Amino acid sequence: MAKTQNLFYRKIFISTLLGISSGMPLFVLYQTIPAWLRDSSVNLSDISLFQLIGIPYTLKFLWAPFLERFSLPFLGLRRGWMITMQVALVASIALIGLFNPTQHISIIVILTLIMTTFSATQDIIIDAYRRELLNDDELGAGNAWFVNAYRFSSLVPGSLAFILSDIIAWQYVFPIIAAFMFIGVITTLMIKEHQHLSKQPTSFIDTIKEPLHDYFLRFNLKHGILLLLFLMLYKLGDSMATALSTPFYKDLGFSNKVLGTVVKAATLWSTVAGAFVAGYVMRKISLNKSLWLFGFFQMFTILGFAWLSALSEPSKTDLFIIVSLEYLGVGMGTVAIISFMFKISSKVFAASQIALFTAITAIPRTFVNASTGFIIEKVGYTEFFLICTGCAIPGMLLLFYIAPWKK
Repeated sequence: MAKTQNLFYRKIFISTLLGISSGMPLFVLYQTIPAWLRDSSVNLSDISLFQLIGIPYTLKFLWAPFLERFSLPFLGLRRGWMITMQVALVASIALIGLFNPTQHISIIVILTLIMTTFSATQDIIIDAYRRELLNDDELGAGNAWFVNAYRFSSLVPGSLAFILSDIIAWQYVFPIIAAFMFIGVITTLMIKEHQHLSKQPTSFIDTIKEPLHDYFLRFNLKHGILLLLFLMLYKLGDSMATALSTPFYKDLGFSNKVLGTVVKAATLWSTVAGAFVAGYVMRKISLNKSLWLFGFFQMFTILGFAWLSALSEPSKTDLFIIVSLEYLGVGMGTVAIISFMFKISSKVFAASQIALFTAITAIPRTFVNASTGFIIEKVGYTEFFLICTGCAIPGMLLLFYIAPWKK
């Protein structure tokens, strides 16, 4: 029994460290870079277009099958790719800050696109490794700790970066952020490679076809398509609402120091609490009911942002409460949707299918979120957040078919 518990805790610890490595590059894209660009007087429309640089997160399923078939000549199939991407991320993140947004925006776009490609590829491997690492009865706890670590990693690109930017130039901030990626490098060197259940396709076409064939064989065509549509829409509302949260807080008059302390504290505690609440609730009730409860909560908390934007002089307390509520919903919804993705995936094609699922969930934050700056400039923040609330409804309606309350 003690040996089994120790093994379980080791798996949780590994999932936690991998969550930090996975989350950090994403928050560089969605928190550090928008704040840096805003400080450099780049307008909201251009900043929102940077959301399109997250395209690799939505297209990663295209090269995921090849990562299951071809390995690098060191550290094994998963670890070899993992450490290569992590070292590449250290270099690409450090280089971004060396350029001036007003003079070298095209270079910054290219470097950011390279960084997100490395990050998306790392996510493919980490998700596949975690699916092989955790038993089915360990998925809830493993995903909860992974999500918490994922969010906890935002303290570096968010809190630390914002605080440092008031003390030193941004060009020195980025290399400091990049150095924290060595957490992933060290973790990869310490963990073990697992036996792979993946089938070895016999041809190039089979490499792409077999994961899809397996998915639609287990779920018929109609149900399979509705599942994918649900994954895309379930978190659409809060994804849009938080897309330009950093510029939103700055436009309310809050400083980088407030963003790095009050906002980060609110985001961190509420996301961590949300993930643990989700893990506890999901052990007490079904996954279906959890998806309903968490979906309603994350939809209605968007209205808090609308209320905050309507205040003439919002206080730090107002900011802390509203951000806490929003990210409490984000934390709960994220654990539920990840558990749902893992549940409908196959261990045989873990990298390919989970990459497809996570890529679909990334579509809103990549393509839809790219329009958020234009919407805000046209209708204002308050009306924008009401639109975001309405955008959460289609995903909830799909629950009637995807996850009926009584089933």
